[in-house]
Amino acid sequence: MVSFFTTKESLGRGPLGYSPGGGGWRLLVQAGKGAPSPSAGVAAGARPDCSESCLTSSPRLLPALNLANVDWKWKENTLAHHTDQYSTKELVARRGQPFAVTLTYRGTKPSGNLTIIAETGATPALQAKTRVAFAVTRTPRSGAWSAVQTSADASTVTVSISSPANAIIGRYNLSMTTGSGSSAPAASLGTVVLLFNPWLRGDDVFMANIAEREEYVLSEFGLVFVGSANHISRSGWNFGQFQEGILNICLAMLDRSRSFTQDPHSDLARRNDPKHVGRVMSAMVNSNDDKGVLQGNWSGNYAGGENPSSWTGSVDILQRWKAAGFKPVKYGQCWVFAGVLTTVLRCLGMPTRMITNFNSAHDTDRSLTVDVYYDAAGNPLSMGADSIWNFHVWNESWFLRADLAPAFNGWQILDATPQERSSGLFQCGPASLIAIKEGDVDLRYDSPFVFAEVNADRVTWTHNPSTGETKRLYTETKSVGQYTSTKAVGSYARVDVTSNYKYTEGSAKERTVFEKARAKLNLNTMSSTSAKLLPPKPSVSGKFKVEHTPEVGKDVHLALKLTNHASEPKTVEAHMTAWTIIYTGMPIHEVWKNTQSVTLGPKEEKTFPVKICYEEYQQHLTTDNMIHTTALCHTQEGEGDVLVERIVTLDNPSLTIKVLGQPKVNEAVQAQVLFTNPLALEVKDCVLLVEGSDLLADKLKLDAPPLGAKRQAAVQFALTPTKAGTKQLLVNFSCDKFHDVKAFETLEVVQ
Repeated sequence: MVSFFTTKESLGRGPLGYSPGGGGWRLLVQAGKGAPSPSAGVAAGARPDCSESCLTSSPRLLPALNLANVDWKWKENTLAHHTDQYSTKELVARRGQPFAVTLTYRGTKPSGNLTIIAETGATPALQAKTRVAFAVTRTPRSGAWSAVQTSADASTVTVSISSPANAIIGRYNLSMTTGSGSSAPAASLGTVVLLFNPWLRGDDVFMANIAEREEYVLSEFGLVFVGSANHISRSGWNFGQFQEGILNICLAMLDRSRSFTQDPHSDLARRNDPKHVGRVMSAMVNSNDDKGVLQGNWSGNYAGGENPSSWTGSVDILQRWKAAGFKPVKYGQCWVFAGVLTTVLRCLGMPTRMITNFNSAHDTDRSLTVDVYYDAAGNPLSMGADSIWNFHVWNESWFLRADLAPAFNGWQILDATPQERSSGLFQCGPASLIAIKEGDVDLRYDSPFVFAEVNADRVTWTHNPSTGETKRLYTETKSVGQYTSTKAVGSYARVDVTSNYKYTEGSAKERTVFEKARAKLNLNTMSSTSAKLLPPKPSVSGKFKVEHTPEVGKDVHLALKLTNHASEPKTVEAHMTAWTIIYTGMPIHEVWKNTQSVTLGPKEEKTFPVKICYEEYQQHLTTDNMIHTTALCHTQEGEGDVLVERIVTLDNPSLTIKVLGQPKVNEAVQAQVLFTNPLALEVKDCVLLVEGSDLLADKLKLDAPPLGAKRQAAVQFALTPTKAGTKQLLVNFSCDKFHDVKAFETLEVVQ
């Protein structure tokens, strides 16, 4: 047995007024003797060190106000605003909902009317609605910033502050003056971070279903569905939107976007709109046009960074981005981009979920068709820019579309994976889900691209490089957009949401919508894919069948079944190949090929075994564990070629996680990961990665010695939970023969 142990280190935030390493709170104004402890409130003028998002100046304290303390009533306010999970002492509130502040004076309260000023951005402006002044009154104002005095005695005043339901989100500096106008000198009260409010009916992101709000806003972990349409697998993902520093990082992303740097006032003014925030963040999660978070890489060579398959959560990625001075983290692929975007949008209060689309089309020319090419031997050819990804992961966020008709409210598609430019940037969405289903591809944003992902027609061609001849084999109208999936609310079940994106494949309604989309894009005069222009359907068909569950380290056994549907014999020559691929369908290396000639009698069916040995594919298998098998079948009777294909996804060995005791807050508990080497040879370079929000202080990387053939190893480590509730522990094991073997376990942490 190999044992490793780790314990959670103290985060060391330091006392109030002290800012270790730039973190924590810093004291702007001396509160005097007898100032309350941090739990009782924040000293007058105190504000958090909020890094890139802080204002550049602070209002000075008016001595005449005699203000001794500002109590932000953190516990009461955060519970009421559903923000108590954020790992920050700064008040986090949701827009449109009041929060209370108690002001304590050293002696006599100042006379005159109190005015509060709220401002956001480095250069707040009235015209951009980033600075507003409002008097403390006895009655609230609807739809505007307001402050109401709720109680008072000789030395204290409690004020309830409200923002409008469409307020700009972000960090606000609040200050107070006794003057009647906003131009009078003001005393700083501190800062508040304002978020979207899915609990408020007047907010554009309002979500009525309680269970859905819990899942899509408050849950810090979830699932990613990957694989292929005939082999869907899942892995856990740590969103961690409430973890220390993540909120500040999300605000820094807004301030580093191209939208902000090109026109700060315009960008700030539009941060009240989830449509704008979602689109900006879809650009900032990738690094293609800016200093965004993640650099994409689909080459198979991940030198200088991390293999995208190694990630199990967003927190490590976002923290690395900040620690590197906001330089892109290497590397990401679609599910990584989607996982990070989920974290960012949930952190800001937008209900968001991950969506996986299998057989996902990448249509580069807005034709709503995707062309794929093979040579005469059945080898895939890199011709054209279109492709069919085995799966693609994007996001849906829930909000109103004030720019469209009310029918298009609800789920909106956002995609942070850099594929095609939109308005000059690698950003995608928000595209209304309803618009996609109904074929309204003329609506913003990027609807034609998203429509094609789930409902393009696939056109398969053969190409002869020596003669330049290209021949269309067939057009398939049903294969694109299969088993579109998301995590179930409140469980780990897979929910199929394909019907949200399109009507039943093959139905009259689905074809009507497809033609409607073509018409809106003025494609009716282009080469039609209707059946009347297709070549005659061959009388021979084929199918690959997987004989045994494919596993990494073992031979792959398939069977090619050919069927003659005609009443006369057919002679078929099948050219078969197998390529290792990445999940986008890009071929990496040919690992097997064979040619089989057969005569099929009338209505006869024959099956031929296919065996791809481990020794043939082991050096070329990618971390996606996918092999693309094809059989291009020629009939001597000249009826046309038939292409038979199958994506084979190989299973990794399994990991077993055991927690050796009841997890309790602030108490170490041992956990163990078991791995069995299924091979008849030793595996080396064994590494275990472990993470889990509120379970570990940092992501663990544990090295293990080589593991002999058919042997089992146990890697042990310690967890020290910091919060009670449901938590997710994620592990990722790699060695020289197996890469990124993942597992997760849900833990209930008690006090």
